[in-house]
Amino acid sequence: AVVSTQSTWAATILARALFDEGSKAVAAKLNPMDLKRGIEFGTRKVIANLLSKAITVESKEQIENVATISANGEKSIGKLIADAMEKVGKDGVITVQDGQTLEDQLDVVEGMKFDRGFISPYFVTDAKKQTCEYEDAFVLLH
Repeated sequence: AVVSTQSTWAATILARALFDEGSKAVAAKLNPMDLKRGIEFGTRKVIANLLSKAITVESKEQIENVATISANGEKSIGKLIADAMEKVGKDGVITVQDGQTLEDQLDVVEGMKFDRGFISPYFVTDAKKQTCEYEDAFVLLH
C-alpha cells in the first residue's frame, strides 16, 4: 500500500517539476525543441531501465500480490481481483463497483453490457424481458 501511494505521489511531483523547470528554461530562451529532445532522451533511458527491471506477472499468486498492494493491503480484495483476472483472461475487462452489502462478490458477465439503455424501443428483441439480444450479429464501426 505504501509503495503504491508513494509511486503516485512521486509521479505527480515529477510531472510538476518537469513542467516548472521546463517553463523556466523556455522563459530563459532555451530552444523548446532542444528541451523536448532532452525530455524524450531521458524518457527513453528511464523506460529502458524500467524494462530491464520489470517482472512479468503471470501466475494467479503474483496477480493476487499485485492486486493486494493496489487494494491498500486488503488480501480479500486482492484474491477477488485475482479470481476475476483468472475468469476473464489477460484481455478481459474488470469493473469494480460500490455495493450495498457488507460482503465482496464477483459477478461475471459474458459478452458486452451497456448501462445506458436503449436508444430506441425498436431495438428490443424480447418485449417480455426488455432485452436486445442478437446472435452472430455484424457490427460496423466507423
